[in-house]
Amino acid sequence: MSNLIQSIIDNGEQVDLRAFANKLRRQENRYLLRNDIQTAFEEYCNQQEKPEDFRQQSALGQLIHYTQEIILEGEDLNLIIRPQIVTRETFRLHMETLTFEPVTDRELLALRDRLTDHYHPNEGRLLELDFGPFYDYSPQIRDPKNIGKGGQFLSRYLSSQLFQSPQEWLESLFNFLRLHKIDNQQLLINERIRTRQQLSERIKQALSFLGGRPAEQPFSEFKFDLQNLGFEPGWGNTVRRVQETLEILDHLIDSPDHQALEEFISRIPMIFKIVLVSPHGWFGQENVLGRPDTGGQVVYVLDQAKSLEQQLQEDIHLAGLDYKPKVIILTRLIPNNDGTRSNERLEKVHATDNAWILRVPFREFNPRYSQSWMSRFEIWPYLETFAIDAERELLSEFLGVPDLIVGNYSDGNLVAFLLARSLGVTQCNIAHALEKSKYLFSNLYWQESEDNYHFSLQFTADLIAMNAANFIISSTYQEIVGTTESTGQYESYDCFTMPDLYHVLDGIDLFNPKFNVVPPGVNENFYFPHTATERRLPSETERLEQLLFSETDPLHVLGSLKEPQKRPLFTMARLDRIKNITGLVECFGRCPELQEHCNLIVIAGKLRTEDSQDYEEADEIQKMYHLIDQYDLHGKIRWLGVRLSKDDSGEIYRIIADRQGIFVQPALFEAFGLTILEAMISGLPVFGTCFGGPLEIIQDKVNGFYINPTHVEEMGQLMLDFVSKLDHYPEQWQEISKRAIERVYSSYTWKIHTSRLLRLAKTYGFWNYSSQENREDLLRYLESLFYLLYKPRAKALLDKHMQAG
Repeated sequence: MSNLIQSIIDNGEQVDLRAFANKLRRQENRYLLRNDIQTAFEEYCNQQEKPEDFRQQSALGQLIHYTQEIILEGEDLNLIIRPQIVTRETFRLHMETLTFEPVTDRELLALRDRLTDHYHPNEGRLLELDFGPFYDYSPQIRDPKNIGKGGQFLSRYLSSQLFQSPQEWLESLFNFLRLHKIDNQQLLINERIRTRQQLSERIKQALSFLGGRPAEQPFSEFKFDLQNLGFEPGWGNTVRRVQETLEILDHLIDSPDHQALEEFISRIPMIFKIVLVSPHGWFGQENVLGRPDTGGQVVYVLDQAKSLEQQLQEDIHLAGLDYKPKVIILTRLIPNNDGTRSNERLEKVHATDNAWILRVPFREFNPRYSQSWMSRFEIWPYLETFAIDAERELLSEFLGVPDLIVGNYSDGNLVAFLLARSLGVTQCNIAHALEKSKYLFSNLYWQESEDNYHFSLQFTADLIAMNAANFIISSTYQEIVGTTESTGQYESYDCFTMPDLYHVLDGIDLFNPKFNVVPPGVNENFYFPHTATERRLPSETERLEQLLFSETDPLHVLGSLKEPQKRPLFTMARLDRIKNITGLVECFGRCPELQEHCNLIVIAGKLRTEDSQDYEEADEIQKMYHLIDQYDLHGKIRWLGVRLSKDDSGEIYRIIADRQGIFVQPALFEAFGLTILEAMISGLPVFGTCFGGPLEIIQDKVNGFYINPTHVEEMGQLMLDFVSKLDHYPEQWQEISKRAIERVYSSYTWKIHTSRLLRLAKTYGFWNYSSQENREDLLRYLESLFYLLYKPRAKALLDKHMQAG
């Protein structure tokens, strides 16, 4: 990028550069993001009547294309440039002399502090957090395209080590096989096999023995013969399965390759008990969705628990073992349950044999907080003691230590860290969404929003948990590293400032193989194509059609449709700022032509501010009323403030599809987008936000459409163009619908998700054992941050709760 800047200076574009810089300086904003920069450059080119090739091909045009941020400081422009994914370069451009120089990360953070008037060098330097040295022990991914494929990378790395140092690594594999037990029953190999050489010999003897037996003969009929050779249960449930497993191991010993290693590790019976941690919100199976902080994550974790139990049962059966796996969802018990089951300690997960919701209460400091629902932004002081109490409960429920702990969201990931650290268990993190990306400049201006959001605690918890995790699951690639035009959620933790608190110079190593893209699935029991009429109940369809189009219950429904036969535009989400439901209402209001073709149907939140405990939801409720009046949408919009069961929500998608409607997901940012999957599998064409996960779910103009929710008129025009074409080419709706359904079934099922998750857990379990990585220094560093940085701030917040009365 320095060559590009020099080219501007040398090749006659200095005048344009100065003029554009002057235009930027005339703006009030001193900190410009990519959208601001692009818009300003487009305006400049229009004013100066620049040709198209100047905008695209000039050195200045190319520089603007790659520039992510500009910070104005006096006469200088500070350019933060993103030449490619996971790459950042910063330059200070002195406009007076037209010279430039590189800016270090430390200087960039100080610059941002100056921008917020929180730079105090005379008071001493700020605490600097740097995790970089702790990753020197790990192998590194080199090609950014392979970020998010950590499990595959480790399998290749391990197989190469097996090939290069066979004696050392085969010894490690042999010792690893000897570790496995379940309820004090030895698995895989016993004391009759004492060395790796013996293991190789006995494998060949066992294969010779099995060669003359019927392929489907059950393990119970020949287990004693194998036991005499040194093999215990766990290799397979039939002659065929045992043969396959032993042949893979035999191949691995003789000529290692990553596919054989990955396949063999995936067959080792080593996971029987799993904890899924999800503390915040109302976690339950009925009457919770739509409440504050309670949405897609609840659906995700419940569906994941069911699928994990089913996959564990299948894997354990194939391993030839008679054992009942157990999955526990660990969440918070809320005594003031408000009509939910959140006050029950144990709740069986529907349609499972041994999956449970275990609720542990927060300790009682101030009953106003500890006994009632609490915002996810307020729960930080309670998590350490919650983890201590939960550990005791989990050990009792499992009658031992779990094999895998999976954290969900920032709070669940922190609890997962505390539990995994205490129990010595493999830790997996799933962010779902990192608030730092959702709330613009949230780290830079954290002090201004600390009373409401407590980002200092949340971002510190994120840093601790993501660095502690053995492996991390993301729903999309861009969640980790973003795109060529935007920064990824995890990438945003690489280098940032919390003014007056700390600087993060190297917050997370994106090239470490702990990251894995494993998208969730959609629950096919509730969400399926609208054309599957044999699975639908006419009575339920009729009831929900009345709710959507004609019911007049003022407690739950606002608005009646003058022309209910119009094509429905439909959206369903929590009523908070990020979900941007009010943005969609404004878009609809500003496009009268769209109103001529469609009605807008919204299922979101509550209808009255006095019914909401969430101040952000209350603000959005007020805004909804204002927009409906401002654009006179009465008779054109239906707003339903209802909580739906999965059965009902699935059928509502299908009813909208029956009427050849459209689903719109207008979020300002969406980490993944489960509602998009639910709508697509139902057969609905989807217009989804271009910010976040939908970029990887939707294939633009193939099985759905991208929208930019910050460009309201453009968003409305895109939807209008599509529905207008349907008047003349109705088959286009069917084509998009068919491709949307195919997309989900090919890539987004829970069977695919849980198979990958369990494979990864086993791969990282083997890696942690065989690599002998010394993570203790990292974990001690993280503990120091927890006790010296996180805990005092959490205690201060708890004191506020205690004083609140």
